[in-house]
Amino acid sequence: KDNLAAAGKLLREAKELGADIACLPENFSFIGLKDADKLQVAEADGEGPIQAFLRDTARQLNLWILGGTTVITGDSATRVANASLLIDSAGRRVARYDKIHLFDVAIPGRDEQYLESTHVTPGRKVVIADTPVGRLGLSVCYDMRFPELYRELVSQGAEWLAMPAAFTVPTGRAHWETLLRARAIENLCYVVAPAQSGIHSSGRETYGDTLIVDYWGQVLARRPTGSGVITADIDLVKQAETRARFPALNNRQLGTRSPAMVPAAAVPSAAVPSATVPA
Repeated sequence: KDNLAAAGKLLREAKELGADIACLPENFSFIGLKDADKLQVAEADGEGPIQAFLRDTARQLNLWILGGTTVITGDSATRVANASLLIDSAGRRVARYDKIHLFDVAIPGRDEQYLESTHVTPGRKVVIADTPVGRLGLSVCYDMRFPELYRELVSQGAEWLAMPAAFTVPTGRAHWETLLRARAIENLCYVVAPAQSGIHSSGRETYGDTLIVDYWGQVLARRPTGSGVITADIDLVKQAETRARFPALNNRQLGTRSPAMVPAAAVPSAAVPSATVPA
């Protein structure tokens, strides 16, 4: 309840700053004392207090919300889905993405190990959805190390990519910004990465450094640590013009198919709304 109250406060702040869509980090509502604790708070798909909070808050604020991740029950009593839920401003769920790449690693140089697959079932579907600020490709945290996922999202028309995360400190210090900017540059695509920050009650420490990166790899906004809100405009017109003038996506020879490129002249020139990320 405390976490939902904190998220609600940040979402209201995002709305007051003029956001059309706000993104929360991975595990925004719950990080257990131990990994198995997620089984106790898992909700049936479409039901439960966390999902009700997302729907009600979106409707009350007239705000689209990407709910980081929420633990959703599956077919197994011992494994759940780590699901990113996209809610529109009327409180309707538009999309659900289940995290595909699970964090099964030992952190180099530390006595720190994670086996996310012990209690989480990996997703199998690439998910893209229309939003007020363009077509969104969904992903979560560890996914960002697998560029083929983002190639497929862009091939399906993604104009911005969400990467809610709870990164470890050693890997965050080494790779966080580099990975985010790389995904943005190679896909000529905006990247929005709301990140957990600080030491949690379990003793786990997350890296933070919430970022919004543009299609050229420039950091538009960041919050290094702590709770708060950052905002940036997603300018689809400039992005489309850059993709047309610098057609790296169309020049690909290997891997997934090239996306259907939209000529810059065909892109509406209306005012572009903002994407806002609560850290």
